[in-house]
Amino acid sequence: MEFTTALNAANAEFASRLKQVGDEHMELPTTCSDWNVRDLINHMLLGTRMSIQVLSGMPREEVIGFLDDDMVSASTDPVADFVSLSEEMVAGFSGPQGLEGVVAHPAGDFPRPMFAGFRVADSAAHAWDLARAIGADEELDGDLLQFLWDDAQPRREMLVATGMFGEGPSGTVGDDAPLQTRYLDLLGRRPN
Repeated sequence: MEFTTALNAANAEFASRLKQVGDEHMELPTTCSDWNVRDLINHMLLGTRMSIQVLSGMPREEVIGFLDDDMVSASTDPVADFVSLSEEMVAGFSGPQGLEGVVAHPAGDFPRPMFAGFRVADSAAHAWDLARAIGADEELDGDLLQFLWDDAQPRREMLVATGMFGEGPSGTVGDDAPLQTRYLDLLGRRPN
């Protein structure tokens, strides 16, 4: 699976769960520490918009200034907003620079391919988080999972060291476990 296909697939996974969210779900807890469903949705809207800003070359300080926005409250249709932002983000990765060069991300400078991988992983992992929180289908696309697994392997140690994925791998998931279980465990999620 090539990158643009993977990013579109991951965004579609999140959007399909987002379409199932009702007002009654917004305060439910998620597997993401300290986030309820509303917080998770806001994170995804902010992260996708932030990606567009980063890809367009907005100075890091300006991007950081927008990271505390409440996009859920400002939205009349979070699904439509996420889909529109996602399409714009994909277009940004498909632009003249594509996957060449470096971006000035709020967390530091990253090669564009690494940043692209982060965006695929964010949409896919949070699709699972959202599904788990609202009781929706948790199964992610198999080809997407293979892309995510392969993309994560060179950065396994760095992913764990960031602390952004909880405790990282549990050490209890064998190589014979389903790929989704192994991938989620790598990201500090305990699907079972």
